[in-house]
Amino acid sequence: MTAFSILDLAPIVEGGDAAQSFANTRDLAQHAERWGYNRYWLAEHHSMPGIASAATAVVIGHVAGATSTIRVGAGGIMLPNHAPLVIAEQFGTLEALYPGRIDLGLGRAPGSDQTTARALRRNLESDPNAFPQDVQELQSYFAAPQPGQKVRAVPGAGLDVPLWILGSSLFGAQLAAALGLPYAFASHFAPGEMMNALDIYRSRFQPSAQLDRPYVMLGLNLFAADSDEEAQLHFTSLQQAFVALRTGRPGPLPAPDARFLEKVEGPAREMLDHALACTAVGDPESVKAQIGQFLESTRADELMLTGQIHDHAARLRSFEIGAQVMQQLAG
Repeated sequence: MTAFSILDLAPIVEGGDAAQSFANTRDLAQHAERWGYNRYWLAEHHSMPGIASAATAVVIGHVAGATSTIRVGAGGIMLPNHAPLVIAEQFGTLEALYPGRIDLGLGRAPGSDQTTARALRRNLESDPNAFPQDVQELQSYFAAPQPGQKVRAVPGAGLDVPLWILGSSLFGAQLAAALGLPYAFASHFAPGEMMNALDIYRSRFQPSAQLDRPYVMLGLNLFAADSDEEAQLHFTSLQQAFVALRTGRPGPLPAPDARFLEKVEGPAREMLDHALACTAVGDPESVKAQIGQFLESTRADELMLTGQIHDHAARLRSFEIGAQVMQQLAG
């Protein structure tokens, strides 16, 4: 049975603010737990006017404290922005507070532009070996302390915080396979290398203490509503935001615009069609068919559904339909 989870980008909508975003995140997570979702992840982005989850560990604590059974984690922490010891301490603290419920997904992109990356006070020199080394250093901080070990993560040492490798290219697939870690591919915005990455990960996987067989999670945008027309309308919010981001004009999540695609010229439309190809849009029966086809072609172990929907009630309804589809496919 394929597990279903949620990736929440904690959207700040036009006319809203971060406080409202966090209230909506809390509400959605509580609904997701009741609906039977497996995980609820948040992502690290910086200097993005439409995303409120920059202090990712803090928001994870906000969600974990408002729920009781659903796993909560990062999808992901952009490790080049941080010293591994700091992340071990943060997620060790979360695991101590909410035992058995915390995940830590790791990415190697900065989650921001270069100017913002410099403001994060990390070394920006390109070193292809830095990310794998940082991941292994982080693993060492979660291991049981060794005699004479001078640097320890407190809390963190000896705690079971599952690590995931995130990626949108073949690099992450190779690393996750080599380290024997679960792999989450960002197909919801960068699907181009998805099938190649899955082949590499599955064929090269080496069992580890954490995982004995390959385990793949794939991102899928979900815009579900009671009619196809309503679902397509809500989808225009993400389409607008994506064009704005790719043209250097990021902002709050726009309200839906039924005529937006009429204003989009050829290259931008091609970009949208490619980048957002892994999207299920429509009424319950339509998204069920689309999700079923996606699972058949990818054999994903888990789907991470995400949906940048401007209206909170409509967003809840979309994920409620997703939960119903999950139950129907399991049946």
